[in-house]
Amino acid sequence: MDFIDILKIITAVLALMIAIIGHEIMHGFIAYKYGDMTAKNAGRLSINPLIHVDMVGTIIVPAVLYFLPLLLGAGGGFIFGWAKPVPVDMRTVIMRGGYNAAMQVSLAGIVYNFTVAAFASIILVSMSSPTTADSIVYIFAYMLVMQLVVINVVLGVFNLLPIPQFDGAHFLMYLALKFNQREVAETFYKLERYGMIIVLIVIMTPLKDYLLILPVQMVLKLLLS
Repeated sequence: MDFIDILKIITAVLALMIAIIGHEIMHGFIAYKYGDMTAKNAGRLSINPLIHVDMVGTIIVPAVLYFLPLLLGAGGGFIFGWAKPVPVDMRTVIMRGGYNAAMQVSLAGIVYNFTVAAFASIILVSMSSPTTADSIVYIFAYMLVMQLVVINVVLGVFNLLPIPQFDGAHFLMYLALKFNQREVAETFYKLERYGMIIVLIVIMTPLKDYLLILPVQMVLKLLLS
């Protein structure tokens, strides 16, 4: 592992932390705007990364996804992960703002990720690709901005999928409730216990090519064109 590989790992970790911690904080922040004090009272609106770290989602899963392909000689894998979910009392949110407010809370993290990716892409296209003549600081900055684009797009796309426990499913559940389609909402609720199983199936099968990689490539092409 050379110095550039080490920089890749460091910038990927930093970008992942920015992506997943900001994602979770935004859920709590929008809920707070609708009168839910749960996240604020729990201290979860802080940018302190230590209170958001989830051992599995923030450390183990990203490490396995990145290093396993390297060990298999397939190059570095993509990085995906999650932080400890910010607590939200949706009953308060719905009481104050209705199902529209609940949908806003559900999509808040995704909007954050795509917004960060968009701003980072503007910076990235204005930078020239680093060469050996550039300083370590410039190389580090370029790689960090690039990782911010890629990781935030991956996280945003993944969370848009209607997988139980994920934001896309939560949005559809509250959308169904808004139009009094309780059977649809109840189906998503009942499937939540199988959410992580579905995630593993998507990640470990060719489904990821169609549900994740292809949409990510399309968004990246749009941002960086």
